Amino acid sequence: MKATITDVAKHAGVSMKTVSRVLNNEPNVAEKTRDKVLEAAKALRYTPNLAARGLASSKSYLIAMMFGSSSPNYLANLQAGAIEACRENGFHLVVEAFDMTSDHISDDFERRLERLPVDGIILTAPFSDSPEIFKILKRLNIDFVPVAPSHEIEGISSVKMDNVQAAKEMTEYLIGLGHTDIGFIKGPPKHSSSGHRFRGFKEALAAHGLDLNPDWVVGGDFSFKSGVDAATKILDNEMLPSAIFASNDDMAAGVVSVAGGRGISVPEALTVAGFDDTPLAKILWPQLTTIKQPIYDMGHRAANILINPPKDEDRLTSYCMEHDLIIRDSTAPKS
Repeated sequence: MKATITDVAKHAGVSMKTVSRVLNNEPNVAEKTRDKVLEAAKALRYTPNLAARGLASSKSYLIAMMFGSSSPNYLANLQAGAIEACRENGFHLVVEAFDMTSDHISDDFERRLERLPVDGIILTAPFSDSPEIFKILKRLNIDFVPVAPSHEIEGISSVKMDNVQAAKEMTEYLIGLGHTDIGFIKGPPKHSSSGHRFRGFKEALAAHGLDLNPDWVVGGDFSFKSGVDAATKILDNEMLPSAIFASNDDMAAGVVSVAGGRGISVPEALTVAGFDDTPLAKILWPQLTTIKQPIYDMGHRAANILINPPKDEDRLTSYCMEHDLIIRDSTAPKS
């Protein structure tokens, strides 16, 4: 038979109230007692009943992550971080996908919330920049944390990284390798990170007195296919860039694929760089030079803010996570 909270209390030699406080991660429990209860729960393979916990505490112990169109690799990493934070705190993560081509996104969003009792919501782009979605959540009194919003939101904690600076650093690196003819593949316009990365690219070019060639700038949607389409347009030009910087790894992989199909060697004849450092960057050959965005940590931090919110409103803040330039084999000095 499945173990109960009474069994755990007897096994640990403590009261059921103490077991409840430990499992709900409440403060003021001696470390020795906490360890004893957790060891007993593990030995008995006890898992708390979420419905019963919810009735006792007016919580659902559910966090939702809402997303529209985005890179599958990015979402998988973000989701993994959020799941780990939930697991550490006795919560579960619910993931909800939306069709961003719909004309009734806000209505669909609200209808789902009516059927989905959650304690908080992680908003990914483009929801993380939607005042209409914010209004719905505030009206329903549901806490939320935007991931990668374009700006700070008064009274709301958010999680992001400096996309402008990261894109500048990558562009500076490419220029340092001698590349002055650089193409760029943008992300979807509804994602604020897309505009920020393009801005960083342009600022780096301007700082070195380099012109932006509009024939080498093409939009994508963060998918591999859009990277293939964009690379095809860029490489169909009579004059070709010596490097292409794609604003995520999936699109950069599309560039490598098109180059290979045309007999253009990467990186000898064409340097390629990406953004995010998803697992794809290491699977690809040659392995991809990219910006390491702390996606897992961003998901973990966002979920943890919802589960353990700041006690003081003055502490609500935007958490800006660190990034790194990861140099691999897809980039080389201009020959």
